[in-house]
Amino acid sequence: MIHLVEPVVRVGVVVTFLRMERPPADPAPVLPEGVTVRTVANCSVELYRHLYNTVGADYVWWLRRTVPDRQLAALLRDPNISIHVLERGEEILGFYELDRNSWPVVNLSYFGLMPQAVGARMGHAFLRHAVDTAWRMGPRAMTVNTCTADHPRALPNYHRVGFRTLREIPEDWHVPVRLGLVIPEHLKL
Repeated sequence: MIHLVEPVVRVGVVVTFLRMERPPADPAPVLPEGVTVRTVANCSVELYRHLYNTVGADYVWWLRRTVPDRQLAALLRDPNISIHVLERGEEILGFYELDRNSWPVVNLSYFGLMPQAVGARMGHAFLRHAVDTAWRMGPRAMTVNTCTADHPRALPNYHRVGFRTLREIPEDWHVPVRLGLVIPEHLKL
C-alpha cells in the first residue's frame, strides 16, 4: 500500500483556553447605528464557507476548510449550533458561532470580523452581543479559545468582556499547502 503524504506548512501557535462563570454585570455597549446581528436559520455550506474563509484568512483559520461539504452541512444542521451574522444592510461585517453540545456550557466556537470591519470600533460590542446571546440560553458557563495566530486584540477583548484564562498550550499545526493560506513568517516552524 502506498501512502501519499500531503505537503504541509508547520505552524507554531500558543492556544489560550478561556472560561466565563457568570454573565457580565456592566451594560452592553451598543452596536453602531444601522448595524444589526441576524441569527442565520439553516445556514448553507456556501455562506458558512464564505464567512469562515473570509474572516479567518488573515488568522490561519484552517480546520473547517478541510471539512468535506457533507460533514459541514451536518454540523450546520445540528440544533445545538447557531450562526450569527453582523450586518449593515446587505453588507456582512462578521459572524460568530455558538455551540451548545457540551451543555450546560456554551462554547463560542468562532468569532470575528470581515477585513473591512476590523478597526471600525465595533468588535467589542459585537463580542458582547455573542456573550449576551449565549448567557440568555441559561448555561452554567461559557468558553472560548484563541491563539497567537489570531488578531492581537482578540485575547484582550475576551478578557475585557469577562473571560479568564484557564491555560495556554503550545501547538504544532500541520496546515495543508493546498489550502493556499498565507502563513505569517513569525508562525512558521
